[in-house]
Amino acid sequence: MIKILVVDDEPNIREVVGRYLRREGYAVVPAADGEEALRLYRRERPGLVVLDLMLPKVSGIEVCRRIQAEDRIPLIMLTARGEEEDRILGLGLGADDYMVKPFSPRELVARVGAVLRRTGEAREANGSVLAFDDLRIDPNTREVTVRGELATLTAREFDLLYHLASHPKRVFTRDQLMEAVWGYTFAAETSTVTVHMRRLREKIEPDAADPRYLQTVWGVGYRFGG
Repeated sequence: MIKILVVDDEPNIREVVGRYLRREGYAVVPAADGEEALRLYRRERPGLVVLDLMLPKVSGIEVCRRIQAEDRIPLIMLTARGEEEDRILGLGLGADDYMVKPFSPRELVARVGAVLRRTGEAREANGSVLAFDDLRIDPNTREVTVRGELATLTAREFDLLYHLASHPKRVFTRDQLMEAVWGYTFAAETSTVTVHMRRLREKIEPDAADPRYLQTVWGVGYRFGG
């Protein structure tokens, strides 16, 4: 049984989210603050973390940073609408997704399942190495080399890059990328894709403002231009 660490300082959110997750067969480990979250994470070793960013004692961003420094565990953030910079920072630290409060517990459970499914498939997947001049993408080691140097990508950044690079010149909408890379077939916040694309460009493009590989097709979506 997969353990889900649910971290939120609001008791009703912990209770409702926990109830929905248990209905789907998950074991739930609740935590009310960042300090407790880190302690329970190290003791219970959950398969996924649902993490509120606004926490007492230790902030959600710091919890995310410490957890991802120890292990690339799947993580979904819960945020308020005014915390865009925190969302961007959290995604950059390796969080797989975020949901904005107020949110649907049923949608959260669906996202938990999608993230676990995608990360499980990624660990098992074997594929061909993709090479484009100064860019090399190896799905077996999940390493990306840019101009001979290893790039540090999060798990979801790698998945997005590999998917696009596997279909050069093909244009994908944000909804298509959400479904292919995040595994969502329902309405989702496609700004997640925009944030990941921006961070990927900063990591692999010689000039992020004039990208060679990760190109925007205005009014449609993105394509890999290698």
